[in-house]
Amino acid sequence: MSEAAPIPITSDLLAEAEQGASLWKDAWLRLRRNRLAVFGGIVIIIMTLFCLIGPWASPYSYEQQDLGLYASAPGARHWFGTDKLGRDQLTRIMYGGRISLSVGICATLVSLTIGVLYGAIGGYVGGKLDIAMMRIVDILYALPFTIFVILLMVFTRELASQFNLGAEWTLYVMFGAIGAVEWLTMARIVRGQVQSLRKQEFIEAAHALGLRKRRIILRHMIPNVLGPVAVYTTLTIPAVMLLEAFLSFLGLGVQPPLSSWGTLIKDGAELMEEFPWLLMFPAAFFSLTLFSLNFLGDGLRDALDVRASKD
Repeated sequence: MSEAAPIPITSDLLAEAEQGASLWKDAWLRLRRNRLAVFGGIVIIIMTLFCLIGPWASPYSYEQQDLGLYASAPGARHWFGTDKLGRDQLTRIMYGGRISLSVGICATLVSLTIGVLYGAIGGYVGGKLDIAMMRIVDILYALPFTIFVILLMVFTRELASQFNLGAEWTLYVMFGAIGAVEWLTMARIVRGQVQSLRKQEFIEAAHALGLRKRRIILRHMIPNVLGPVAVYTTLTIPAVMLLEAFLSFLGLGVQPPLSSWGTLIKDGAELMEEFPWLLMFPAAFFSLTLFSLNFLGDGLRDALDVRASKD
């Protein structure tokens, strides 16, 4: 029985063996094998380009009204029909997507900044400061934040109407209000990750070199917890978009002439029996975006799982 010929060892094979594969490269390979995650990522990219570039290609403006139409059904002229004021529904969905995605991303960035810094400081310093910071988080968890956001939006709306601040002012307040109540879970996640890294050799080496605490936290701790942070970020964006849609559905979110997908769903729900397309199309875009973000978040969670990388 003949033996198999040995594989010649070349310099390229030695270089590849020495280099190895990084955690991020392995995570990317696992993510590509997850069909739902890839589908979610592609849909998010297409939806973002659709909302950003689509209005430029539309022959209708955001506030353009066709006085000859009331609420026409979808057709060759208006693919998604028109609303009760004769405005093209497809164009309004594009602009509404800009608002919904902007609220989701900007409010998530606010919560990301607060939660990562808060959790990293508490987890790294430890001791009484960590205990006090986590008790503050526990107290804030017990507060009804939805009611807090509603009251803040009502107050802001009245303030904007008295001083003629415009609809954009309400949008900026929404960024801060939603982001300020969504950082608690992020802080706990980062704190747990930092506590597990605090006794690692590279952190002890940084102490031995005399690096400041601020440099250790910003340059060594936070970059090593980006995996869980990235996963939770993709899951926070749909939660923020749902909260914004809930506020808009109550009439406390984005104010006219601006509108989001939540506002369009609210308007469509009021006329769904007579003009069902006013509800179906915004709801379909909103649901598809939320599903895609959840699929992508689940895929990132599985791809960045350290235990899976050892298999």
